[in-house]
Amino acid sequence: MKTLWRTVIAAMTVSILMACSSKPEPAEAAMADFTLVLDHQQMMDWVLDPAAEIIWDSAGTVITAEGERELAPTTDEGWEHVVSGAATLAEASNLLMLAERSMGEDWNAYSKALMATSISALEAAKAKDSDALFDAGGKIYQACLACHQQYALDVPE
Repeated sequence: MKTLWRTVIAAMTVSILMACSSKPEPAEAAMADFTLVLDHQQMMDWVLDPAAEIIWDSAGTVITAEGERELAPTTDEGWEHVVSGAATLAEASNLLMLAERSMGEDWNAYSKALMATSISALEAAKAKDSDALFDAGGKIYQACLACHQQYALDVPE
């Protein structure tokens, strides 16, 4: 009988410890209290576009009658600015997929494409690789354009 009680007590102790140390279920974690501050157009105008512009303005070559000018940063601070823009763009892609902001499966697929291309830009900027940054910037543009062609938001120039 003592063995039975010890087994019951041990099982109860293990159950209590597991219950106390368990992490919240994903559904519980998704119920976080947050407030959307920006609508779709404001997200584009004030968060996504400025972050993308940092990348686009930091890669490639401008050729004019006066000569060529490389756009890639030449200082650590300049590269950190591009890292910040790419990181902002990658993280903001998650905000597009919030339930209250998402417009469905296609929207989320475009948002994931934006995230993947932004991560490529982030990696290129951290490596100070201007060629890879240029390629990532082109892919970011393609991801944005594809989404904007389906959804009636301002198309990037």
